[in-house]
Amino acid sequence: MARAIVHTEIGSPDVLHLVDIPGPVAGPGEVVVKIEAAGVNPLDAKRRSGKRPMPPITEPRRVGLDGAGVIDSIGEDVTGFTVGDRVAIGDTTGTYATHLVVPVAHLFLLPDAVTAAEGAALNIPAGTAYQCLRSLQVGEGDTLLIHAGSGAVGQAAIQFAVAWGATVIATGSPARHEQLRELGAIPVAYGDGLADRIRAAAPNGVTVALDCIGTDEAIEVSKELISDRDRIATIVRGPDAESLGIRAFSGGAPTPLTEQELAWRHEGVDIAIALIAAGDFQIELGPELPLSEAVQAHELIEAHAARGKITLVP
Repeated sequence: MARAIVHTEIGSPDVLHLVDIPGPVAGPGEVVVKIEAAGVNPLDAKRRSGKRPMPPITEPRRVGLDGAGVIDSIGEDVTGFTVGDRVAIGDTTGTYATHLVVPVAHLFLLPDAVTAAEGAALNIPAGTAYQCLRSLQVGEGDTLLIHAGSGAVGQAAIQFAVAWGATVIATGSPARHEQLRELGAIPVAYGDGLADRIRAAAPNGVTVALDCIGTDEAIEVSKELISDRDRIATIVRGPDAESLGIRAFSGGAPTPLTEQELAWRHEGVDIAIALIAAGDFQIELGPELPLSEAVQAHELIEAHAARGKITLVP
């Protein structure tokens, strides 16, 4: 037997329950991963609460898209992986569990220098950040404005953009400004006068913007400062992006990601893993909770009460 977090109705965090499930069996092209850490993302809570539309629940719904662990068994036609390999998991529903069947296309090998918690914290933040910046063609000579730079996606985006030679301005609360500087960004505070503060920080102008918070302030300031609407994107305001005249990426996009965008997401995770192992990329880890405390994890993430990535440990 294995154990997993499920819910049978849409609602508050209290709908999450830890249950026994049959031990998973790998099919062709799949492996079973013994989970060591599951990353908790805002998207998990949005799916559970109904804020992100999902098909009707017809059977207990599994939770979680990111995780890390050790390969426990292998199905037929699997190459490149073996029992005992340490791996990170991306885009596979059900990582809040003790064991999970994962297609090999959704696995990333983890070197010993990368912890399970770091591996579980990578896929959605690093993959999203990398894909967004590639889609926006961010590079040397750009001045990139990131709204909510201290969030997981924002932190990854800062590090990628700085490595590519861009100047980065990141909004955040004053308490997070020193951290943003350490990552290589110029921090500015939210609130009245934001556009003027950004102009002062970027006297030569801003060329591209990534919204990771979804406020009207973030959208309007971006549009005020950047004339090329094709270089303004949001990962939060997908449903109304078209009416706002900007681009939308990630799970909230009005249309599915292209094959190129999906390839960039996978590439971004691979690159982030290598950079972490080399000591050149930071992942801010937050509370580590037992799998049985999934309700508390969702309460924390919805209240924005945890600094850093929350992980669940079986």
